[in-house]
Amino acid sequence: MAKQNAKTKAKQQAAEAGRKLIAQHKKARHDYLIIDTYECGLVLSGTEVKSLRQGRASLVDGFVQIDGGEAWLHNVHIPEYAQGTWTNHAARRKRKLLLHREEIDKLASKSQETGHTIVPLQLYFLKGRAKVEIALAKGKKEYDKRQTLREKQDRREADRAISAVRRRQRA
Repeated sequence: MAKQNAKTKAKQQAAEAGRKLIAQHKKARHDYLIIDTYECGLVLSGTEVKSLRQGRASLVDGFVQIDGGEAWLHNVHIPEYAQGTWTNHAARRKRKLLLHREEIDKLASKSQETGHTIVPLQLYFLKGRAKVEIALAKGKKEYDKRQTLREKQDRREADRAISAVRRRQRA
């Protein structure tokens, strides 16, 4: 069992090493309760890939919609490539996501439930391929957001107190 955990950790670290983060939607974890996450590929044009390689993108207004049995990423801003010509892409066009059929069906059924949505969390390159991490999420109420912040602050204070005690014991 411990051997298996060590192997999975090694694989995870190797995957992290080949992973280049482009954009992250930090506010999504504040605004939504993340239920499940998926990693999926992204269909891009050439100038979009070049623009992403420069590290330019924004996931702030992005969302995923299931339409006709396919997953589409809407409102993600990938700015035009500066050296592009007439072949440049539209900055906020919808982009197709590459997921397995079972995953699309599961996301479609879950997103039909009240309050559920699919939001992008991260956009990154993994082994040279553009990937997006999407999440099935449920919108938080205002009191839920305050509760989460309170818990986070309490955890921070507890960690600080523990580290202060440990420092005093060492001295």
